[in-house]
Amino acid sequence: MTSEPVTPAEPGGAPDLVELAKIVARQRAELDRLRDQAATSAVVERAKGAVMALTGCSADAADERLLQRAKAARHTLLEECWITLGSLAPTAPGPGEATGRVGPDTHGSGPDALVDAAAPDDVSAALARLGQALVRVVTPHDLAGCLLEHLAPDMAADAIMIYARRPDGGLELIGHAGIDDQLAAQWSQVPPLSGIAALEALRAGEPCWLEDVASDERRELLIGDPPERWRSRAWLPVLAAGPAGVCIGVLRGRAGSFTPRDRAHLRGVTGLCAGRLRAFDAPPGRNGDAATDAVQSLFDALPIAAMLLSPLRAASGETEDFRVEAATARAGDLLGRPGETPAGRRLLEFRPALTEEPLWQGCLHALATGEPYESEPFAHEEVVAGIAALSTYSARVTRLEDALVVSWIRHGSSDRQEQRLADLQRLGNLGWANWNLATQEASWSTQVFAIFGRDSALGPVRLTGMPELALPEDAPALTRAVRELVRQGRAFDLPFRVRTSGGIRHLRLVAEAVTDMHGTPVEVHGVVQDMTARRRAELALVESEQAILTQHDVLQAERTLASRLQHALLPLANRPVHLAGLRVEVAYLPAQSDVHVGGDWFSAVELPEGDALLVVGDVAGHGVDAVATMAQLRFTAKGMVITGSSLTGALARLNTLLLHSRDSHATATMVLARYSPWQRRLVWAQAGHPPPLLVRDGEARYLSRPIGMLLGATTVPVFEEAECRLEPGDRLILFTDGLVEHPPESIDRGLERLAEAVAAPHADGPRALGPLLARMLPDERRDDVCVVDVRVPGVREA
Repeated sequence: MTSEPVTPAEPGGAPDLVELAKIVARQRAELDRLRDQAATSAVVERAKGAVMALTGCSADAADERLLQRAKAARHTLLEECWITLGSLAPTAPGPGEATGRVGPDTHGSGPDALVDAAAPDDVSAALARLGQALVRVVTPHDLAGCLLEHLAPDMAADAIMIYARRPDGGLELIGHAGIDDQLAAQWSQVPPLSGIAALEALRAGEPCWLEDVASDERRELLIGDPPERWRSRAWLPVLAAGPAGVCIGVLRGRAGSFTPRDRAHLRGVTGLCAGRLRAFDAPPGRNGDAATDAVQSLFDALPIAAMLLSPLRAASGETEDFRVEAATARAGDLLGRPGETPAGRRLLEFRPALTEEPLWQGCLHALATGEPYESEPFAHEEVVAGIAALSTYSARVTRLEDALVVSWIRHGSSDRQEQRLADLQRLGNLGWANWNLATQEASWSTQVFAIFGRDSALGPVRLTGMPELALPEDAPALTRAVRELVRQGRAFDLPFRVRTSGGIRHLRLVAEAVTDMHGTPVEVHGVVQDMTARRRAELALVESEQAILTQHDVLQAERTLASRLQHALLPLANRPVHLAGLRVEVAYLPAQSDVHVGGDWFSAVELPEGDALLVVGDVAGHGVDAVATMAQLRFTAKGMVITGSSLTGALARLNTLLLHSRDSHATATMVLARYSPWQRRLVWAQAGHPPPLLVRDGEARYLSRPIGMLLGATTVPVFEEAECRLEPGDRLILFTDGLVEHPPESIDRGLERLAEAVAAPHADGPRALGPLLARMLPDERRDDVCVVDVRVPGVREA
């Protein structure tokens, strides 16, 4: 218990209240001191009693021995008492040690030397603080929290788990700190398997140090999801805690080994914990009376698993737990604690995770309302004659005055088969039907009535009346099949349709005849299956396939039309052309994937005054609309420049044309360039398009882009012109983005690759455009590519 701070009185408060607050604070502090003193005295008296029992000395002599041993080992008296209590049970001998029990008098040497006397001073001081803190620990959970608080700052411990060995050799989690309830519930019961570090530590009687997750995971089953949550961990046995054995796990998130100091510290911790674990009070026993004994005798004679529970209520009146007044021998098995008897114990003490299960809510509901509760069937593994088998059980809770009777009913094989058959019919949406041809009696399963949408109160339909349930167009085929089955015993598998309140259903009836010794059909067995969902899926698939084929034909026709239109609009020369003293080579490569023809285009013409007009553009989208927009832009741009418009003026008018076209969402990019041969001056403007690439003296660079906006993006575009003087031998490449944009590669990387390819040796010779395209383009192009390769003749060529 810790004292609570007292809030100082407000200035000007009543003097009697201030004094009263001071008195209460002093009383609380004194009460805490007295409680600590009483708990410490209880530990000392227990240790003295242990020494007296083992040596036969007097109380004063026992007290003196404890003081002397504490002084020699540099322990506090309380720490020495904890170690003495923890060493009452024999521990497993270590390697090279003689077997046998070492009593308190041999504390300084042997396996019971639980705290090294030569431990560093800081470890001894830390253990002394832990010994003082253990006085207030009353449960294993408190102990885990105390250890985590003690070890977290000292060696970066992140979690503590305390396991106790069960009678069957497995482990039970009795205390934990630093882990969530879900993980604790998952690892609350550990079976006696190999590869469990805590079990191996208990079996060997030595700590198990796991300091490398990668190698430890291959040979151990590590706790945690994922196991890398704790990268180093130690499992330390506390065999002196009792005959069952207790193991403490220290889990750390950081990687690395436990230092010798850490190991000495942890061994000392287990020595102190052994005494604390032995000092825990046993669960209070039941108050034996004749009524309870009579009930237990009755339960002992019952061949089923059952318990009698009494509610334990909190101060608020709510039921916080149940006490098991009586239980049959098999109750512990079904509660997950085989071999243990729950009678006389609290239910949640026996099984803490029960509050998360439907059975707990069923108990509370039955106690509050008096209505019986019956759980859903569940599977439980049983071991009979050494063989594990799954059995099906249901739990039932009934109120008996102010108590509850909980029983478990085991379902027989016939019940399970019937349940499985019902599940099969429900999941497969099918049912069985039998017709007796001699008595004209019929029987249907419940699912058949549901399939036909027929009220079960009306009874099943005779076999000869089955065609009457089908739609008129399906009835003749079903009538012939039934007639041949009844007369000749010919089985059939026939689809037909019926009309129900939910609409038309597609059914399937499979029937066969059972004949007598003369071969005459006497009984018919049949299966009815609802195929509506499957039939609808088939019809939807057929409709989808037809729509796909139709769309494919439309797209193919559109692609063919667009391709022909594009080839008519973009005639490609078979050889380079000469314009205004320039040698111009063009290339257009359509996309190879199954997309529509794109809107990439070019124009290279000589103007009336002798200048050359060079244009490349790209209309967004594909198909006939893109090709039509491309044609508008191509011819309009050429016409406006020929009639005297500036490059920026032409771009502004083309932007207006797109904004007022039939498709108001059309956009395009473009580069317009005008070359004057007399001044060798290139004037150009762009609208959201990659800049031309200039190659001079073996070096490639992109021209600086003037301001220019995407065509069709805004009503107030801004365009500017840029000027560049071309020298003899220069090479200028205008292109669309299909040449440099190949996802997942970025377009910036594509521009770098183009510059590297053009500047490479042997990349500037005649007819070099083809090899350049082969180097730049992938095997399958997803976009059109349009390139205009312009060369200024050298001095010798001129």
